[in-house]
Amino acid sequence: MKLRCAIIDDEPLAVSLLENYVGKTDFLTLVSTYTNAIQALNGIKEEPVDLLFLDIQMPELSGLELAKLVDNDTRIIFTTAFSQYALEGFRANALDYLLKPISYADFLQAATKAQQWFELSSRKQEEEMNPEEKPTFFYVKSEYRQIRIEMKDIIYIEGLKDYVKIYLTGQPKAILSLLSMRALEDFLPASMFKRVHRSFIINLNKIAVVERGRIVFGDTYIPISDSNREMIQTYINQHSIL
Repeated sequence: MKLRCAIIDDEPLAVSLLENYVGKTDFLTLVSTYTNAIQALNGIKEEPVDLLFLDIQMPELSGLELAKLVDNDTRIIFTTAFSQYALEGFRANALDYLLKPISYADFLQAATKAQQWFELSSRKQEEEMNPEEKPTFFYVKSEYRQIRIEMKDIIYIEGLKDYVKIYLTGQPKAILSLLSMRALEDFLPASMFKRVHRSFIINLNKIAVVERGRIVFGDTYIPISDSNREMIQTYINQHSIL
């Protein structure tokens, strides 16, 4: 799958570096570059793209502010020299966050996450159009292997910086794969899987114990964020005998 992308950064050298990286990456097509955020906002409305490489600290309009104005179908990878913006970046539903100076290895990892997100999203849209053909499994890449994951066997998924760990019933070792939490969250059926914390997606069917604001899976305690506690309590109430 080819992704149409744009670069937005007020530093010409940063734009030049990212242009070079995009040129090396065969599944990316560069549509436009901008050194001004307001100009970029107008430009991408006229010529939409799939993916933005977006600087955060810019005059007049910051990358975080611009992210709230772009179309929901456009995904974002933030690029910045300031690590303190990382949390805000993820709150803005960014697929990834690259810290300057950016190496090609880090760039390629982030771009690959974006490609996987769009592939999973496209597959989900096809499934929604053909509900009778909903799959019960998917494949992930792990250590040069393609591994089949049965959705019913997933207990929970843990998000790391650039990878996810998928914990399965009857498997003592988690499966490690270069995927974003956002890609999995958008792909997995919402009726069965919920993201209860920035770093955790859980299978609702596997919940056995909830204790002190945490979901308990054996010796593992999954924190429930404040914004998701009501949702989990509602789910428990719906399945309780009062």
